[in-house]
Amino acid sequence: MSVLPLVFTSGWASGINAYAVVLLLGVFGATGLSDDVPVTLQRPEVLIVAGVLFLCEAVADKIPYVDSAWDSVHTVVRPVAGAWVGALLAGHSGSLDDVVAALVGGSTALASHTVKAGTRMAVNASPEPFSNIVLSLAEDLGVGAIVAFAMFHPLAAAIVAAVLLATGLTVLVFLVSRIRRFRRRRAERRAQRRLAAQEAPPPG
Repeated sequence: MSVLPLVFTSGWASGINAYAVVLLLGVFGATGLSDDVPVTLQRPEVLIVAGVLFLCEAVADKIPYVDSAWDSVHTVVRPVAGAWVGALLAGHSGSLDDVVAALVGGSTALASHTVKAGTRMAVNASPEPFSNIVLSLAEDLGVGAIVAFAMFHPLAAAIVAAVLLATGLTVLVFLVSRIRRFRRRRAERRAQRRLAAQEAPPPG
């Protein structure tokens, strides 16, 4: 079977939590639970770095405003990770061109990242930690479940990921007003900080 369903699913998951995807795939390969994982993802240094960064994201992702700042930084990281994993999977299986796999993985990761980042902005329009924690835990558990499912049922997992992506993009349309409110408040806070810095007396 073509590796395309697994590439698509890993791309979707990478847009939400790229480090979890690399870590999970590496663990599945290193423990012998799957033969579909490239050796590169099983290397100890890759697993250690992915594990440390996953823990960092697990904390940052649950703090209002910090999660949105983290998402901004990862606007490039997540799509690149999705493309990298997709290319590795294609090269390992030989059933799909590396470039095509990279494009599928990267574009899918960018789409799911857009959903995640937009949803967090909407939640932070009325910041309180409970919603961020629940949403972050749901994302982590969802990524873990879908990636694990994809290792044994790649086509079914790809269908689930596609439905989740389409649903997320649809919901995002209805959250536009809240996203605009978040951006307006963030701009106001920045303006207030600049004004405070200008009005502060010079040192000495």
